[in-house]
Amino acid sequence: MFGTLRNLYLNSFLYDKKISKSFDSSFEYKPSTYLLSSIVKIKTKKINIDEFVLETVWRNENLNQKQFKKLNNFFWIFSLDLKSSNSSVQKVIENWIEVNQKYDPKSWEFDTTSKRIISWLSNSKLTYDESSDQYKNNFNLIVQKQTFHLLNQIKNVNDYNDKLIGISAIILFSLSYTKQQKLLLISLDYLKKIIRNSLDKFGFPKSRNIQQSTLYLKYLILIREWFKESQVAIPEFIDENIFYLGQSYNFFWKKINFDPLFNGNNISNNQEFDQYLKRLGYSFKNQNYESSNYISLNNKKINLFMDIGPSPEKNFSTEYQAGALSFEFASEGKKIFTNSGYHRNKDTELNRFSKSSAAHNTLVIDDNSSCKFKKIKDKLEIKNDLKIIKKTIIFEKNYWKIIGAHDGFLKKYNLIFEREIEFYPENFKLIGIDRIIGKKNLPNLKFDVRFHLDPYSKVMKTQDNKTILIEIEDEGWKFNCKNYEIDIDNGLYFGKKNEYSENQNIFITGIINSQNTNIEWELIKI
Repeated sequence: MFGTLRNLYLNSFLYDKKISKSFDSSFEYKPSTYLLSSIVKIKTKKINIDEFVLETVWRNENLNQKQFKKLNNFFWIFSLDLKSSNSSVQKVIENWIEVNQKYDPKSWEFDTTSKRIISWLSNSKLTYDESSDQYKNNFNLIVQKQTFHLLNQIKNVNDYNDKLIGISAIILFSLSYTKQQKLLLISLDYLKKIIRNSLDKFGFPKSRNIQQSTLYLKYLILIREWFKESQVAIPEFIDENIFYLGQSYNFFWKKINFDPLFNGNNISNNQEFDQYLKRLGYSFKNQNYESSNYISLNNKKINLFMDIGPSPEKNFSTEYQAGALSFEFASEGKKIFTNSGYHRNKDTELNRFSKSSAAHNTLVIDDNSSCKFKKIKDKLEIKNDLKIIKKTIIFEKNYWKIIGAHDGFLKKYNLIFEREIEFYPENFKLIGIDRIIGKKNLPNLKFDVRFHLDPYSKVMKTQDNKTILIEIEDEGWKFNCKNYEIDIDNGLYFGKKNEYSENQNIFITGIINSQNTNIEWELIKI
């Protein structure tokens, strides 16, 4: 009901008049296109704009939602053949304005509109220069309308990534057009609020989403460079948050040689972003072995990465995965144990599975995860909180040790899960003890401990069924469990964004028949 009334208002003459105020301003600051190269994936194969059927491009009824958004956000401009005439690009924009003069729920969707403003203003050589006065007037008016639409609607947007991109578009408009100092101050206040509400006191996303941290870093650097290029004083809080986010970036991407697949993360290629940072003079360092409740212990050959943090607040948990105390282990940059990754299509069974404890290198009890999820619209939020109740880290040259415990199974089963991992670098030996600690006997309660393998690895069980041999490239490792059954199972891997493939996982299974159950396992290089 509310949504219907809201759409009626947005489509009304009253709302159109509200966002179409008199516009005494000129487009003066035109940002360098290359500043967006950290955000936009530019295809090597260039598009010839003349191949578009200009008269029908905005009335194509055969586009799915994803195609429609991509077409209307205009990020494809960055992949145009530069030989394409700007008059052709301007014709496409002119046609878009004719079709979308007033608010439309699809073409004016918040994130789509945000990206469109950023794209248009950042590509002035194609979108604005060498055009008629009439075109410039229409362009300026529609950009203004869309900007004020974003400003009016940002409070109704729940997704903080979308909020950030939206406020970036408003800031760019405020810097690009003269006489927008008041709007600039308003937009900076909004940016402060977004940062305060979505990042913790250490400057890391409250969602515990590693990928979100990088997104924030990219957009804050982009905003900073717009300020610098337009010769407007850079707000101090932007520099401060870039510092913290930069430290996180260094911790998660530079200290280790792989992508940690925790809490909404997928495999990312950050080499281009690294070059972007270098070109602009940004350099971040982080010598800590713990950041935002993630542990990274490493030397020149071995990386051990572990999630030893609590669940996020419920309203930040839509991409959280029930992988508390799960870990990843790599040798020479090659993962031996990996979590399954995150399937981004949120309204699917694959997404539900990727969020489960079974998709991580951790404990499952009675086929249940350490966190329950409930459906809110088309997304899954956590139903019960999870707390870390023990944490110990020892990191020495020849001895590594992590102890952690969580209460994710306490409410349902009256159980605590405690994990102890030791690593001996000289012997390439990883030893684990997983403890299930209860206050009363729980007979016939099944447990599984999963160890997911990289899709490129090969595994084989020995004849005595007590040891698993793992081969990845030119390395061999053996895995065994002293006191419980061990086997190999097929699984799914979601490391690559919007893709999935098959992999294998080692699993230890047994029955909880006493108050304290210890599962002892080890991994040794052959």
